[in-house]
Amino acid sequence: MTTPILLVPGLNCTAEIYAHQVPALWQVGPVTIANHTRGSSMGEIAASILEDAPPQFALVGFSMGGYLAFEILRQARERVLRLALLDTSARPDTPEATDKRRAAIALTEQGKFNLAVAQSFPNAVHPDHVGDAGLKALHVRMATANGGETYIRQQTAIIGRPDSRPDLTAIEVPTLVVVGDKDAITVPEAAREMAAGIADARLVVVPRAGHMALVEQHAIVTAALVEWLSS
Repeated sequence: MTTPILLVPGLNCTAEIYAHQVPALWQVGPVTIANHTRGSSMGEIAASILEDAPPQFALVGFSMGGYLAFEILRQARERVLRLALLDTSARPDTPEATDKRRAAIALTEQGKFNLAVAQSFPNAVHPDHVGDAGLKALHVRMATANGGETYIRQQTAIIGRPDSRPDLTAIEVPTLVVVGDKDAITVPEAAREMAAGIADARLVVVPRAGHMALVEQHAIVTAALVEWLSS
């Protein structure tokens, strides 16, 4: 019997963020992409996702989706059969990160959501990809589809997220941790920390990738996910 797969997008992302992965994962098990746009806290958003999710599933979280994965584990650990954490962190927000989020929220409240989105792109990819028109278009397209109101609620939820590091040792399902080698948002050190804290977790550091490794080097990430699901 195949295992359902639940994919949770990141901040300012739609289902399109997983477009490269779905065709391969679909051959391994039925795929659901979570709607993470409902709620204003990690707890509320995770509860909303769980309402629609299969009874049990392999859980994949990218960036904010990883923060939500930890909350899903807190709320319904028995439903999670496998865990993949893509370019994310178990750490809470730093004061510096929170300040940046509040500044982006302020821009959005001033009607400058497009500027907030544009300013966030260079930090989201490998330095070699800052000029990649296709990646930038994807970044803008997904953010625009979600809109400023969702962005504010998601940023607020991220600011308020708890420290998930104390939860790492309780994770006993097969776990994959993936990070771009130049991820400037959820740095490789944070990925190593998660992998070290979870028993038998596998760490994959993706070369020539930033925070958006799953689209920057999608073949590598997809192969890692398929192996994780098949092991």
